[in-house]
Amino acid sequence: MDDVAQTVAKVKKEWDQSVVQIQDRIRLIESCGTSGKGTEEANSLPRLNGAAQDGLAVLRSLQFKLDFLAQQLSTEEEIQSAQLTLEFWKEQYQSLHKSLRNANLQAKNNIRKAAQQERELLLGGGEESTIRRRNLQTKVGMTSAAESITESLRRTRQIMVQEVERSASTLATFEESTGVLRRAESEYKGHRPLLMRTRNLLSTMRRQDVLDRVILVVGFLIFTSAVLYVVWKRIGLLALQRKIMAVVKAGSRGQGVVQELEIV
Repeated sequence: MDDVAQTVAKVKKEWDQSVVQIQDRIRLIESCGTSGKGTEEANSLPRLNGAAQDGLAVLRSLQFKLDFLAQQLSTEEEIQSAQLTLEFWKEQYQSLHKSLRNANLQAKNNIRKAAQQERELLLGGGEESTIRRRNLQTKVGMTSAAESITESLRRTRQIMVQEVERSASTLATFEESTGVLRRAESEYKGHRPLLMRTRNLLSTMRRQDVLDRVILVVGFLIFTSAVLYVVWKRIGLLALQRKIMAVVKAGSRGQGVVQELEIV
């Protein structure tokens, strides 16, 4: 069994323990007002509800942990089992929440009946009623102080639970980001040879581009030189042809003059 599976088993064990504790507190809430001490039990009801709410908050935290851990299990069978357990937990959480609400309604009815009975006893005459009122005032004061301290501790614990859940969420986000970075690094290492080949190919293409430009410039210069040479040669031949024609014409005129002289 790997570390993730061991952690999942530990979370399941914590869930079962927390469910048992919440069920015990629900039974205590439901039995409030049945012992004949309506006022004292009414003062203890917020403490019991606070403890039950803390237990439900722990269950929500365990659901979040299981949902996060289920994504890291190694086999598909373990993942499906964790998902089924998570669905069962959600139904069990809703059932506990409903039982807690019904228990509070029952406790309020019991406390109302017990308070009515105490009121009838306190309003009665005699020394017993006076002593009972005095003891009740003392107990109420002590109970109120204890309830105030308990409520303060409960709020502190609730804040700590919320901070733990927020820290767990932040840690999960960090772990997910780390996984993404690792996958990106792995992909980069896999593509690194391709990037190196691409870089070398680009360097070769740049060198080839420069060489092609040099060849084009040299070819253009050679072509231009050839054209100029041909033009120059062509112009020279034309000039020479004109000179020859002029000489020929001049020679023809000279012969004509000589023939005229001979006739004379």
